[in-house]
Amino acid sequence: MLTTLRIKNLALVSDLTLELQPGCNAITGETGECKSIIIGALNLVLGGRADRSLIRAGEEICSVEAVFDVKNLRCSVRPVAETGRATGATLPQFLEENGLEPCEDDQLVVKRTFTGAGTNRQFVNGSATTLATLAAIGECLVDMHGPQDHQSLLHPAKQLLILDAFGGLEKTREAFGELIRRRAGLADEKSALIVDENTYARQLDLLRFQAQEIYAARLQPGEDLAVEAEFERSRNGARLLQLSQAAIDALSESENSLLTQSGVIGRLLAELQRVDAAAAPLVALHAQSGEVLRDLQAELSRYADRVDVDPARLAELEERLNLLHSLKRKYGATLAEVIAFGDDAKQKLSALESRDAELARINAALEKMDAEIVSAGRKLTAARTKLIPLLARAVSRQLEDLGFKQSKFDVGIKFDLVGNEVTSIKSKENQSLLKSVHTLKQTGLDEIEFQFAPNPGEPARPLRAIASSGEMARVMLALKTVLAAEDDIPVLVFDEVDANVGGETANAVGEKMRQIAARRQVLCITHLPQVAAPADAHYVVTKQVRQGRTLSEITLLDKKARVTELTRMLGGQSDAARKHAEALLR
Repeated sequence: MLTTLRIKNLALVSDLTLELQPGCNAITGETGECKSIIIGALNLVLGGRADRSLIRAGEEICSVEAVFDVKNLRCSVRPVAETGRATGATLPQFLEENGLEPCEDDQLVVKRTFTGAGTNRQFVNGSATTLATLAAIGECLVDMHGPQDHQSLLHPAKQLLILDAFGGLEKTREAFGELIRRRAGLADEKSALIVDENTYARQLDLLRFQAQEIYAARLQPGEDLAVEAEFERSRNGARLLQLSQAAIDALSESENSLLTQSGVIGRLLAELQRVDAAAAPLVALHAQSGEVLRDLQAELSRYADRVDVDPARLAELEERLNLLHSLKRKYGATLAEVIAFGDDAKQKLSALESRDAELARINAALEKMDAEIVSAGRKLTAARTKLIPLLARAVSRQLEDLGFKQSKFDVGIKFDLVGNEVTSIKSKENQSLLKSVHTLKQTGLDEIEFQFAPNPGEPARPLRAIASSGEMARVMLALKTVLAAEDDIPVLVFDEVDANVGGETANAVGEKMRQIAARRQVLCITHLPQVAAPADAHYVVTKQVRQGRTLSEITLLDKKARVTELTRMLGGQSDAARKHAEALLR
């Protein structure tokens, strides 16, 4: 559940902290009191679009922070595209995979900041992250519905998700989608092999040349560094020999060499020690220095012996170095990349040279895959077909409570022709049909459409063709009530979904909110006292003018203040309105 929401410098909000309660939280206030700032803040912190014009006038930065209690979180986080994961992960797994800090004490903290200059920053448990990652987490935490969101009910794809959620078919649908993805991979492999003969010949020649050129070089990882170092030594061989020999002469060969001078110093120190025994450490130090000089002489001699002034070897190293640089220019920045390119070229060459056998393998795999797709798709269709009357009856019962006493809700289903016809790839006709299988939706072989007849005696027609905004709001609420037990997303936000609803139906809307809140935390922005009264907690948004600036504030109401606010919502502060408000609360 959402426990805390803090908003700074957003629209008319300077610094607001909202502590939310379990169950149903109603948010009310006069029109224009900026209740929807709460919705805007949640959208921002859960990865929505940042509108710089919403930054409070005179401020440079806006921030929203939300704290969620995720102790009982059941839903999985859908993968961010670049992760390559096919299925969702638990929240702890997702955080670890994306390099984010784990939740402490089952508290998830998400934060979003943006500036007037357009800089966006987002954090999860204090770790900086991408907007896509934030949005992926947000999708499993909060389900938001406003007047504009009713339009999502008009899309068959959204309706299909609702049906699958009702029957718990998400994993079955995901398994079908994985088959489609695997088939697409096989089809791509086949496309790479099916080329005209001229292109085929050119590809063979190119791959043979690339593979042979890299193989003939007999490359070793890191070899270029060693060759370059040896080349530099060989190229400067004469100078290195000259310098090392001069150093040897200065040490031991010349008349005034260091070792000759060291002998003279040694004799002087020995005489000094005979006169003064306290000079013994000086004699020892001299002996050590003499040993160091002799070691240096020996190492210099060995170094000079290794210096190779060989023009033939220099030419050989230069040729090798040029070859290595040429290969890196063609095939990769490092020798390891060049070697990997050669291995890949050999594999592609082998596949092309055995094209017929490879095509036969892929075709056999496609035939088997298509049979699996058709079988899995038909099973998914059969499961959905069984679910449809159950969902239709459940939604119709809820709609009856919401004022549609004799309405009819149904779900139409149509089957994909290709999905019912394709069984193998042996005939040319089926090969043609298979091109359509390659573009099949990953959600199944069929499509559905919600159908609704709000008035008795009228046939049910697609929801998009007949529903008014008020009807749409009630259909959405009916569906959410039915799905409350199956849906794993813990927080449900309703932004004035009771628009165009009144009278006895408003009481039913409030009751539905209460029913949903028995299983999930609900935030409900409403203008109807019948909807606000059943809530577990009631907040009121007000505008204040301080030091010439308008501020929006939100207050949690106690029982007495709730009566006053409900009385206002009922149209005034008369005794009759107050008694009505008290009755609603009871």
